[in-house]
Amino acid sequence: MIRSLYTRIVVIFLVSVVVGTLLSFFMVTWAFREQLNDNLQIPLIQFGEDVARVYETLPPEEAERYVRGMHQLNSYRIRIYETPERYENYGTPDGRPVVEATEEQVRRVLAGETVRVNSRGVTIELIGIPFKQGGEDRAMFIEPVGSSSVWFVAKWLLNFALYALLSGSLVIVIASFFLIRPIKQMTQATKDIAGGDFDVRLDTRQKGELGALARSFVEMSQDLRRLEEMRRDFVSNVSHEVQSPLTSISGYALALKQRNLTEEQRDRYLDIIADEAKRISRMSDSLLKLSQLESQPQLRKRSEFGLDEQIRRVVIALEPQWSAKQIRVELDLPEARLTGDPDQLGQVWTNIVGNAIKFSPDGGEIAIALTPDERGVRVTIADQGIGIAPEDRERVFERFFKADRSRSRKYEGSGLGLSIVRQIVSLHGGRVTAGSGPDGGTVFTVTLPRIPPELPSKSSK
Repeated sequence: MIRSLYTRIVVIFLVSVVVGTLLSFFMVTWAFREQLNDNLQIPLIQFGEDVARVYETLPPEEAERYVRGMHQLNSYRIRIYETPERYENYGTPDGRPVVEATEEQVRRVLAGETVRVNSRGVTIELIGIPFKQGGEDRAMFIEPVGSSSVWFVAKWLLNFALYALLSGSLVIVIASFFLIRPIKQMTQATKDIAGGDFDVRLDTRQKGELGALARSFVEMSQDLRRLEEMRRDFVSNVSHEVQSPLTSISGYALALKQRNLTEEQRDRYLDIIADEAKRISRMSDSLLKLSQLESQPQLRKRSEFGLDEQIRRVVIALEPQWSAKQIRVELDLPEARLTGDPDQLGQVWTNIVGNAIKFSPDGGEIAIALTPDERGVRVTIADQGIGIAPEDRERVFERFFKADRSRSRKYEGSGLGLSIVRQIVSLHGGRVTAGSGPDGGTVFTVTLPRIPPELPSKSSK
């Protein structure tokens, strides 16, 4: 089994050229065998007619002397028959076996018939021509020898094919090197990426499939770089999110061992431990929910419900949070019905509105508007909070991403809420985006079709 792609290309080319050359040679020879016979007969017949005229016009001794001195005897061998048993040879032997005419062939030529012998398929081996000498019937058999044979042409063609094969092989060996080089570079780049080096340099300017493959490879390396950065951010964020409550739990658990604590201090320490434990539990639940959503190929639950009523219920459920910060909530929710998973979509509005409340200043305002149309609905949730930098508006939907690390301690959360939002919206065939409002703050826009597709959409990426 040949493993090297370079060797495979060269071997396939050589086999193709050899087989193609041989097939072409035999096919052309077979297709033009009649033309080869005709072209070979013409010089033979013309030479035979010239010799016959010599014998017919000159005296026998002079004619024989003239014929024996002809230079054409280097290319032809002549036998002149008076009877099937009696003949004269003319020409120089070349070491090849003589093609003997049969008695029947001699009698046919003596009777005035022209005879052709094709003993090798396309090659004229012998031709018999009748003529008269001194009024007597004679049979002249001419045999081509040396370069006059069509086998010279065949030999030339085979040599041409051999040299063409050798030169073509040299060209394909060189061309294959340049063809395989980009693939070897990609192989090395794969090893570099596996080793953690995402700085891939490939020639993306070339055209064709290899150029497209190189560009796709570079894009993949950039995506892997981002994934690696997300993994590092994940480790950093999760370590912080888990370590902080664990430190509190450990510290206050040790403090509870003190015997001089008052009941009030003991209760406060226990409340802190319980709150930190709930914080870890919430993050664990969010991770589990996101994992389940990402492994879910499509919606498992579908029902028609009133989207406007669902959003109102979510706002009412969050009233203790926004009323505590004296935030005004403006609603513009015309009637709109939608098919989907009500529980999952309820989580979307809870997460987005919860974020708007968390990042809004005291006395701020949150505006929620629903716009239905023939194809679906669009929901916008705008706040007057800290906003999101333009370069972070796509990354806020990545797991554990926080737009501003300096605020990660001021505002609770692990960065999983918007990842859950994006996954749920994607399962419904919709799209969610983040932008800025005219007066600052953040505007989240969720677009949903009235009926989700059978398979999940990737449009929210």
